[in-house]
Amino acid sequence: MKYTPYTLLALLSLTLASCDKEKAAVDVRTEAANKGIEENKEAVDEAAADAVKSTDAAAAAYKAEIEAKKTAAQAQLEADAKKVEAAATAEKARIDAERK
Repeated sequence: MKYTPYTLLALLSLTLASCDKEKAAVDVRTEAANKGIEENKEAVDEAAADAVKSTDAAAAAYKAEIEAKKTAAQAQLEADAKKVEAAATAEKARIDAERK
């Protein structure tokens, strides 16, 4: 019986040390999980930034294509207008020639 208090104290110390080790292990796992989450967040941010850059480049190319088509269409319309004007001038000249 003389050793009973010491034995209980030793068991209690072992139990507390075991709890501390378990808590430390939980802390390590939590830190590792949080680090992984942060790395994933950074990867998502980088992917989003790349997607935005890609989208901006595609939009700029599409806008340039639209502007080129607009310029070509305007040039065609101007050519058509000149053609109509030339046809009208020729018709007027023909009418004047018939009257003389």
